[in-house]
Amino acid sequence: MALDGERGEQEEEKKKKKKKKKRKKKKEEEEEGAEKSSSTFANTMGENDAALPASGRGLSDPWADSVGVRPRTTERHITVHRRLVLAFAVSIVALLAVTMLAVLLSLRFDECGASAAPGADGGSSGFPPRGGNGSLPGSARRNHHAGGDSALPEVGGEATPGTPSAQPSEEEQEQWQPWTQLRLSGHLKPLHYNLMLTAFMENFTFSGEVNVEIACRNATRYVVLHASRVAVEKVQVAEDRVAGAVPVAGFFLYPQTQVLVVVLNRTLDAQRNYNLKIIYNALIENELLGFFRSSYVIYGERRFLGVTQFSPTHARKAFPCFDEPIYKATFKISIKHQATYLSLSNMPVETSVFEEDGWVTDHFSQTPLMSTYYLAWAICNFTYRETTTKSGVVVRLYARPDAIRRGSGDYALHITKRLIEFYEDYFKVPYSLPKLDLLAVPKHPYAAMENWGLSIFVEQRILLDPSVSSISYLLDVTMVIVHEICHQWFGDLVTPVWWEDVWLKEGFAHYFEFVGTDYLYPGWNMEEQRFLTDVLHEVMLLDGLASSHPVSQEVLQATDIDRVFDWIAYKKGAALIRMLANFMGHSVFQRGLQDYLTIHKYGNAARNDLWNTLSEALKRNGKYVNIQEVMDQWTLQMGYPVITILGNTTAENWIIITQQHFIYDISAKTKGLALQNNSYLWQIPLTIVVGNRSHVSSEAIIWVSNKSEHHRITSLDKGNWLLGNINQTGYFRVNYDLRNWRLLIDQLIRNHEVLSVSNRAGVIDDAFSLARAGYLPQNIPLEIIRYLSEEKDFLPWHAASRALYPLDKLLDRMEKYNVFNEYILKQVATTYFKLGWPKNNFNGSLVQASYQHEELRREVIMLACSFGNKHCHQQASTLISDWISSNRNRIPLNVRDIVYCTGVSLLDEDVWEFIWMKFHSTTAVSEKKILLEALTCSDDRNLLNRLLNLSLNSEVVLDQDAIDVIIHVARNPHGRDLAWKFFRDKWKILNTRYGEALFMNSKLISGVTEFLNTEGELKELKNFMKNYDGVAAASFSRAVETVQANVRWKMLYQDELFQWLGKALRH
Repeated sequence: MALDGERGEQEEEKKKKKKKKKRKKKKEEEEEGAEKSSSTFANTMGENDAALPASGRGLSDPWADSVGVRPRTTERHITVHRRLVLAFAVSIVALLAVTMLAVLLSLRFDECGASAAPGADGGSSGFPPRGGNGSLPGSARRNHHAGGDSALPEVGGEATPGTPSAQPSEEEQEQWQPWTQLRLSGHLKPLHYNLMLTAFMENFTFSGEVNVEIACRNATRYVVLHASRVAVEKVQVAEDRVAGAVPVAGFFLYPQTQVLVVVLNRTLDAQRNYNLKIIYNALIENELLGFFRSSYVIYGERRFLGVTQFSPTHARKAFPCFDEPIYKATFKISIKHQATYLSLSNMPVETSVFEEDGWVTDHFSQTPLMSTYYLAWAICNFTYRETTTKSGVVVRLYARPDAIRRGSGDYALHITKRLIEFYEDYFKVPYSLPKLDLLAVPKHPYAAMENWGLSIFVEQRILLDPSVSSISYLLDVTMVIVHEICHQWFGDLVTPVWWEDVWLKEGFAHYFEFVGTDYLYPGWNMEEQRFLTDVLHEVMLLDGLASSHPVSQEVLQATDIDRVFDWIAYKKGAALIRMLANFMGHSVFQRGLQDYLTIHKYGNAARNDLWNTLSEALKRNGKYVNIQEVMDQWTLQMGYPVITILGNTTAENWIIITQQHFIYDISAKTKGLALQNNSYLWQIPLTIVVGNRSHVSSEAIIWVSNKSEHHRITSLDKGNWLLGNINQTGYFRVNYDLRNWRLLIDQLIRNHEVLSVSNRAGVIDDAFSLARAGYLPQNIPLEIIRYLSEEKDFLPWHAASRALYPLDKLLDRMEKYNVFNEYILKQVATTYFKLGWPKNNFNGSLVQASYQHEELRREVIMLACSFGNKHCHQQASTLISDWISSNRNRIPLNVRDIVYCTGVSLLDEDVWEFIWMKFHSTTAVSEKKILLEALTCSDDRNLLNRLLNLSLNSEVVLDQDAIDVIIHVARNPHGRDLAWKFFRDKWKILNTRYGEALFMNSKLISGVTEFLNTEGELKELKNFMKNYDGVAAASFSRAVETVQANVRWKMLYQDELFQWLGKALRH
């Protein structure tokens, strides 16, 4: 391939030299001609066709230059002779020369234009012929011998057959505007796509033909639509059968904005429809976006599959399209593939046409109106199981044949059927398609993607083997499925207008993870309890940074689009929706959502559409609240407030309530001008109760909208405490004066059940976060958790465990760490010995009633083993040694990950090698996941380095799992510096692999850096950032702020913490 390319370059250079000589000669001839004739010709060409970049089959670069920037004659080049006869003769000769040149140029232009834009030639359509190597079209044929690994020629690069070659020059760009814009102009609107694909799985290429019916809204000479990494062979534009073809002057791709530009010889008329036909080919990429390939091994044979990931902006890599959410259209897809494969898409197969040469074409039914980002298809040789909902929706789960045979997809299939029925009833809007396929793939950039009618999941998030899966794993699988099924309404049926409001779909899907799971498992209380620790507490850590951003953020360029898919959109969006549902009332909120979906189905909506619909729902219920006015402050401002409630020492029963922007690193406020702005204000629905040792008052709500307010509270006696933000339904933190904190601590120790489970968890998280940011003395949260020895509920333990984790990572490399370690073990010991270890008696079924108890037991065992409880270490070592000696795994399912990790960290290299062997031999995806993570727990730095290097081998560790390996090594105090060095050394490789999947890149950057906490590590991070200026810059900025806050906390508070701990342990 390299030799062919070099020879082509040499030949092209020779052609350029010849053309240059010809142009020079022509120029000399022209300079002898008449000014008027020459100028007229040059002007005509400049106005009509100058700057038309073309494909390699059209105007080459030199030719475009000769036409577009033709030298114009001037008066000083004309010899004016006094004798009239000589002047007349010279004029005649010059006129003849120019006329002949014009004819020649016209012929050359027509010839090249036809090649660049065959739209006018009525050329053949349909699929190219298939078969062996010789039948592959265009680039597909060229790359056959390379096994699909050779890249297709990039658009705009050197001219090659089938690939547009010319980039517009700077002068041309000044003349041409539409393709330089960050958004499509809106002059054209797609109505319907006919997309025909042929997949060559033997060399990982595909060819395509897309016919788009477009409506012209405003007259235009250019058709601009998205395309990236596709080699366009042919473009045609036609009005209708009577009017015929619209002549195409040329086409080119503009990589800066990832668009294909089709230049027409006449203007498209407004209010008319046209058909755009494009024939192209491309690679089935070996990456994670667009139309990409994956593989798996079964019966010792490696098999391949092709699958799509188009969200948010990658449909353009699989076919030219109007790749923005607002451009909804219908789609009719046909896929031709070898008969040994099957194909799937959003709609059911309408007909299949089998051919004698072993190929089959599947024609799928037409879709409803939909956006490009959740269009999907797959080509694989999976098998399936199916079920049908009450309303007749056919649900199928496709996976590897061995996984289907084992029944690993049965759980997901069962709950999907129930969830469709639940959402249809809750939203009062039927599921819109005749079927829903769930596809389990080995490799995917995300946990799952909600493609309408064809949701795609990474295997670890949908396949579940009851014989080896814990309750935690079952919960993860459940919530991912609940999330994706919700998207069939929020996202697919009703789509955000633009990516700035991506939380309108992701926030709702994340919120309904908990509502939907409560429907499946009513006793688990997910929305009231687990939401706090898994969503609210987690996202408030991120949103408490000065480098955070609003949940609705401006999206100006392509790199901004990927950036909005972060936990702010998902988790903060969900938390704001939960707050909204609680202050509106759940039944009114539900009716508002029903109206919103009914009004906007098959269309697009913005946040104001939601606010207006919810305001109307409240109005019908007799309440007049301007939802937009309230919620704009929460969605358009970054961060969240901390409410401080102070007892008024001068007036009885009066309190002072203040609000301010909560920031973990208070010093960041003085550094950032935006944060010095005192206009950060929120309208806050503050719920309050007053209580004492035996009684709690009824809940009252106060709307706080000013910096400082005075409010009268009845029954606020001297011995009574106040509690704000009841059950943490609001998205804010609450601080109190020290007297009130002491009363709450006393209440927890004397009778913690006076406070609800959610309130206890909320008090713990607020106290730790306020102390971390310097709002509270360091001892207050540690005094609060002393009551945990009497706590019998899972949620407060879970909140404490999550709050202790970052504190542990700040201290785990310090000399005095044992003091902290000893204090935590003292709080855990009583409950640990009381609960004991589980028995492995699930027998393939997980009992719903045992969820809270088993999760509590697991949490306490994890804390005990993590902080070095000797009995816990001994038990884990015994269990793993028994497994090795007997080759029978009798370790209880719900604590296997804890035992594996503890055993690897305590025992010798043989245990690591045993776990490594089991990782390779197991086929159960849930078991594979925890075995891989256990390998990161070793204290042996050589083994950790070995694992880090192995993580980059895709044949050993899947691409999406490599990130988890690096992050888990970084969490290990013995491997933190190794992971940080590995990250810097391998950054180019990692950024190439995950760069476009920005969510994965951001996760990696955060995971490797979040627990760096020395001045030296901060300096290394800043130096590393100096050499980087890419799309992940925002992630690096957050990382620097986090590490700065870590360093600052250690400098200001570690001595205070250790002093208090020392005193507490002595008493």
